[in-house]
Amino acid sequence: MSKVVIGSHQEFEQYIGEVIGVSDYLTIDQERVNAFADATLDHQWIHLDDARAKKETKFGGTIAHGYLTLSILPHLWQQIAEINNIEMMINYGIEKLKFNQAVVVGSAVRLKVKLTSLADLRGISKCQLNVTLEIKDNPKPAFIGEMIFLYHFKK
Repeated sequence: MSKVVIGSHQEFEQYIGEVIGVSDYLTIDQERVNAFADATLDHQWIHLDDARAKKETKFGGTIAHGYLTLSILPHLWQQIAEINNIEMMINYGIEKLKFNQAVVVGSAVRLKVKLTSLADLRGISKCQLNVTLEIKDNPKPAFIGEMIFLYHFKK
């Protein structure tokens, strides 16, 4: 699927209720998990100690932090849509987020996005996206939620 290019609120409107696209797969490696642990000060063994995780969990190894999987969403969203003609974009909120499945280190994930609503707030586009982080070769997604972005399109 090719990247969608959007340059105005009106161009966004055509995608309401539609799947906008799916990103490429991104492999979650141990180096990324370690860096996230250092950045967030979350050094729980289930993310960092592979030998212990293999022995003491059902996952068969270390798993990514749930918030790490969430933090890659903007990167994956940029693979799906190119939003042009904006002064700025603001991450406004998350609704109905549910982590469904642990992402085992070494797994590949991709993002599927559907535009659920779009509102014009005095010239600011409030964009609500249904997001699903799919895990390659796993029928259960890592998470499902509603992301809200505010796009300040240039006049």
